[in-house]
Amino acid sequence: MMIDVLIVGAGASGLTMATDLARRGVRTRVVDAAEAGFPGSRAKGVQPRTLEVFDDLGVLPLLQPRSTLYPPLGVHLGPLRLRRTMIKLHKVTEDVPHPNTLLSPQYATDASLRQRLSELGGAVEYNTRLLSHEQDVDGVTATVEGAFGVDQIHARYLVGADGGGSVVRRGAKIPFEGTTDESDRMIVADVTLNGLSRDRWHIWPRNAGRFMGLCPLPDGKFQLMLKLRPDDPADLAPEAIERMVREFVGGTKIEVAEIHWSSLWRPNIRLAEHYRSARVFLIGDAAHVHPPAGGQGLNTGVQDAYNLGWKLGQVLAGAPKALLDTYEAERQPIAARVLGLSTEVYARMGDSPLAGSKRGDEERQLSLSYRGGPLALGEANSSMAPNAGDRAPDAPITDAAGRAKTLFDAFRGPHFTLVAIGSRAVSTAAEVAWPSQGAGLVRVHLVGQNDAFRRIYGVSGDGLILVRPDGYIAAATDGGDPASLIGRVGAMLPASAS
Repeated sequence: MMIDVLIVGAGASGLTMATDLARRGVRTRVVDAAEAGFPGSRAKGVQPRTLEVFDDLGVLPLLQPRSTLYPPLGVHLGPLRLRRTMIKLHKVTEDVPHPNTLLSPQYATDASLRQRLSELGGAVEYNTRLLSHEQDVDGVTATVEGAFGVDQIHARYLVGADGGGSVVRRGAKIPFEGTTDESDRMIVADVTLNGLSRDRWHIWPRNAGRFMGLCPLPDGKFQLMLKLRPDDPADLAPEAIERMVREFVGGTKIEVAEIHWSSLWRPNIRLAEHYRSARVFLIGDAAHVHPPAGGQGLNTGVQDAYNLGWKLGQVLAGAPKALLDTYEAERQPIAARVLGLSTEVYARMGDSPLAGSKRGDEERQLSLSYRGGPLALGEANSSMAPNAGDRAPDAPITDAAGRAKTLFDAFRGPHFTLVAIGSRAVSTAAEVAWPSQGAGLVRVHLVGQNDAFRRIYGVSGDGLILVRPDGYIAAATDGGDPASLIGRVGAMLPASAS
């Protein structure tokens, strides 16, 4: 039997893809070569834009109990400890309900996604390794090896979410350009400690070519980051790690009680030449790998999946296949920019660990835009801001039924959302014909002033705003001809109309 989508890799990117497709009713399988979910804390920063994605997918309520806000830095300089702020805390606003980066170990983020996938009826097939794949005009045949031997899976599309060493990418013969610095190494480990306060991210700056950080994790452990000198042995034995920690803390009474997981990390900075080969797609680390500075890699991968998921769903429902070309066109420039940002921050850390400790608004990823891309065609409406291609911000609203809620309440789900304000726009919205296949349309008719909405969206008169399933604006007009609106977004929709 042919399924719709085979996802290889069950990290955050693959799980996000599976969750989004599951709520769309897309027939999907998820396979992963590992025995179980990733056990380490490695990627631990979940940015505000990703929190909005998780809110929409129903993952956020599962993640929040497993996470916390980032603590301040505590910089150890001999007997002194200086307080530094790395990530500034922001207040909740009407347009940004999740303004702060959450500290969530990668294993907790993945567990939240797996739990949500399970609620939607999905599961991960572990101990199942992709050996090879072939494709033709109708689909992809993947050869996998699992507990029951070698088998073949037939799918209309294959998504590689299998990391920097992606078997999917290599099988598709997609170049992965970039660099790996073998001389720059860092031990990353999850440890239980005694004798160290949990109110700070403890930093011991450069010490003869080394530096060390111990970040308190929400579940009581610490994440250890220990930069090695070029001539240091890369020894992950527990006694070796304990010895190096003792060397840094000196006479301080800190005891390493247990080492739960450890890994040797090298800066790997790479970007796939293409994100697509016919029916094969790359997301997450299979498409781009980043330095850890700035907490960008996992978040960029999650948003890759969020961008591709609804497009796959639409094409499977009959939308033009060219819609899938917009995935690379929209996401690859984002990854290139993020790679530059995280590489710059990591380079500053090479000069001094504290030089790269500041985080700004760009890392929060709320300003990332597809404006000017293939799905944001036509002249921008200068009377409205944001515009086509931009993130659709939240806003408190009162709808035609007199209900007070937020725009994010209306956006939540796998549909498009059409927001209309003003009598002409409301009339136009009611006349819009929508395809019976694929993602549905939720119409939100606003009455009264709705001042916050008008201020946030820059709407002074009539306004009609169509929001994509991934929370970006598809079209923004003053509420004219409904046929004109559909004409501007026809490339996103199946041909059949209700």
